[in-house]
Amino acid sequence: MTSGTSFTSTVSAITDAFGDPTRRRVYLYVRDHGGAEGVTTAMVADEVGVHPNVARHHLDKLAAGGYLEVTSGKSGGGAGRPSKRYTAVADALTDFPVRSDDLVLSLLGRALAHLPADLAEQMAEEVGAEYGRAMAVGLSGEQVAAGTRSLRSAIQAVADALTAHGFAAHAERRNDQLRIINQHCPFGDVATEHPVICAVDRGMVRGMLSELYAADDEVRVATEASLAQGDAFCATSV
Repeated sequence: MTSGTSFTSTVSAITDAFGDPTRRRVYLYVRDHGGAEGVTTAMVADEVGVHPNVARHHLDKLAAGGYLEVTSGKSGGGAGRPSKRYTAVADALTDFPVRSDDLVLSLLGRALAHLPADLAEQMAEEVGAEYGRAMAVGLSGEQVAAGTRSLRSAIQAVADALTAHGFAAHAERRNDQLRIINQHCPFGDVATEHPVICAVDRGMVRGMLSELYAADDEVRVATEASLAQGDAFCATSV
């Protein structure tokens, strides 16, 4: 099990690297179009629509975080130094899962199975919410005071934190509804056997948002899709 300090540091590092929307666009472009040869600063600047110096800043920031690799490309036959080329590091965002204890999870699932379904789901969500609040406190201490983010910014921070936790998450807007999509479930077969465990990650979203986003009423979250239920991904609407 990764220590709490190590996990918080990992979450903070990922949020720092991807908290800027332009930097996320830069990373996704490099990842999807870099291939084996990589992309240049000029290519990124043209694609994203920023000055080459801005593109270089984001590329170097991502490289410093270990998300991109830098090599020297051909200079094209002219004078001057070869241009840098950037490629995405394979699986750079999936190397930090917190490995849950399968035995404890299985025991939790079986214990919840003996409770009425509504009570079991409520308990699982509250466990997740409590942990989510603790995660957010670590994030806000490194990034920005709790409660000062916009809802969209807070949701992106939650998605980054879930990714560090092994969920491979991203935020999206669909039909004027903000959602967090999880492409991977670190609970694995335990969630498939005991789907009530899915309420834990919903609680984590709710708990983190309660610390990162200030609102008059508690932000309501709901599960729209679940890998454990046979869907292609997990989706939590906000």
